[in-house]
Amino acid sequence: MLVLTRKKGQKLIINNDIEIIILDARGDSVKVGVQAPKNVTIFREEIYEEIKKANEQSIKATIVSDIDQFLGIKGLKKDISQDYMNKIQSMTQKLKPEDNKNA
Repeated sequence: MLVLTRKKGQKLIINNDIEIIILDARGDSVKVGVQAPKNVTIFREEIYEEIKKANEQSIKATIVSDIDQFLGIKGLKKDISQDYMNKIQSMTQKLKPEDNKNA
């Protein structure tokens, strides 16, 4: 990592077509201006991380959906989950205190 010290009004030039200008510095805060071609995308780090996370989640959801569709198990999953829920309901009814009093 290149570390540079700049004062208010000074610039950094990157790749001959990107200018980073120090506009102001107060305490822990530095105001930076960036001039770059329109095809250069610039994000604050926290925004970039949110976008990256959203993209990863979207990709995972798409992959799971595509695999389900390919394997034709979408309906199968429903049947299995419904089966499971029915078994749980049956078990909880057997464990209700009212039923135990009559036994």
